[in-house]
Amino acid sequence: MSKPYTGGCACGAIHYEISAEPIAMNDCQCRDCQASSGTGHGSYLTFPSRQAVKLEGQATHWQMVADNGNVKTRGFCPACGAPVYMTFSYMPDFFTIHAASLDEPGRYQPQMVTYTARGLAWDQTDPAAQKFEGMPPM
Repeated sequence: MSKPYTGGCACGAIHYEISAEPIAMNDCQCRDCQASSGTGHGSYLTFPSRQAVKLEGQATHWQMVADNGNVKTRGFCPACGAPVYMTFSYMPDFFTIHAASLDEPGRYQPQMVTYTARGLAWDQTDPAAQKFEGMPPM
């Protein structure tokens, strides 16, 4: 295992340390990610176990229904508003962080782009990343 992944919100009120390797790094072009990021896609690292996550600070949570009908919860800082993480009702052990919340955002290397069917012409993602019109098969 490499060194832990660390990061948090813009003002420092929320901080995480994750002692695991991500199982996926992806850009998502769904409308939810476009709206929450304020741009053409969200960039995420997903980890397989919440038990590997040390989280300090109190996030505000916003729940939404995903395209598959399940609930996803977005955690963001109540002070600065920065998005930090997501959890999913249908994958309760997974913990997903926003790539820009990393202390070392250069560690993010997108492997895939999801929901390309909703991508915007002006939003250019990594051409080497595998593309999926929706979610990839699990």
